[in-house]
Amino acid sequence: MPKETIGKTFFVAAALCVICSVLVSTAAVTLRPTQGVNKLLDKKRNILTAAGLFDESRPIDELFESIEEKVVDLASGEFVDLDPDEYDQRNAARDPDQSVAIPAKRDPAGIKRRAKFAAVYLVYRKGEVDKVILPLHGKGLWSTLYGFLALDIEDVNTIRSLVYYEHGETPGLGGEVDNPRWKALWNGKRAFDDEGRVAIEVVRGLVDANSPQAVYQVDGLSGATITSRGVSNTLRYWLGEDGYGPFLDRLKEKGAAHG
Repeated sequence: MPKETIGKTFFVAAALCVICSVLVSTAAVTLRPTQGVNKLLDKKRNILTAAGLFDESRPIDELFESIEEKVVDLASGEFVDLDPDEYDQRNAARDPDQSVAIPAKRDPAGIKRRAKFAAVYLVYRKGEVDKVILPLHGKGLWSTLYGFLALDIEDVNTIRSLVYYEHGETPGLGGEVDNPRWKALWNGKRAFDDEGRVAIEVVRGLVDANSPQAVYQVDGLSGATITSRGVSNTLRYWLGEDGYGPFLDRLKEKGAAHG
């Protein structure tokens, strides 16, 4: 029998490592286009869900024909001439040239930096813009939560949905942001009070239906106080003057065709 040596053992181990590396790399390169397509479809699915248009029986791309994606300059609130298919807001937020630092006292969402530009989605119904969908993100207990907020275009105030599509919160606690019963509570709530201040919040416990503030409040997530507070802070930032505030003001003033 051939005598085993340390050299032969290392050679076999090294050869296996090389072969495995080649196989993994080849698979990653080969699957990358498919992964990209699936990621885009998942993004569209969540936007359609926020818009109240998702239908499992119909192709996603067909349903998405009623949605127009545009890019907004958050400082001015104006649409800008950027291809939304090419613009990556998350990458932009990490680039000092494409983002701004947020002072701690103005950063309730705990995101530290935000991109100068943001994608928004206009939802059409019978040829007219019916809703606007705003991407937003902010810190919870264990993770950054990413979601979409849908507002009626008629008053740019009535909330139709809040859909989170990515987070790492604890299942059964902060993870209840995915619970359909909790998500249904957002429909019909109002984002701003009569003075135009951000008023929507997630409260501790249950909303008092008889309170005049009930229209601005959503039931808290049981056992998840920090996540609930994170949702409120995320909305406070993104609906405020440092987030989509200038854009929403222009929508109220000029309508969805502004820019």
